[in-house]
Amino acid sequence: MKDLSGLSLGLGILLALQFVGELVSTGFSLPVPGNVIGMALLLLLLHLNVVKVYWIEAAVELLLSHMALFFVPAGVGVMVYFDLIRSEWLPIAVGTVASTFVVMAVTGWVAEKLEPEEAGHGD
Repeated sequence: MKDLSGLSLGLGILLALQFVGELVSTGFSLPVPGNVIGMALLLLLLHLNVVKVYWIEAAVELLLSHMALFFVPAGVGVMVYFDLIRSEWLPIAVGTVASTFVVMAVTGWVAEKLEPEEAGHGD
């Protein structure tokens, strides 16, 4: 049987940070979801080395191995709002395509800025 202490610690940390994020989001009436705030807190705590990666590694691997299950609610939501989607398909399609290109452009720009300068550039 696997050691579940690492898994329990990791899930506890992730759930605690999500709870804190929900409290902050609700308490300050922020338009940002609590889980996003919790993930930002996790990033900050990892960066400050307050939370060690190996503490949450087992929980993260478990969640990632079952990632497909997290898409079931979204699929159900699509089916529930199928009539609305059918009537508003053009703005949805344009928004999806436009946001995809914006995300690709911003990702490329950020990657370019984060990449170290090459000496000589081969000119």
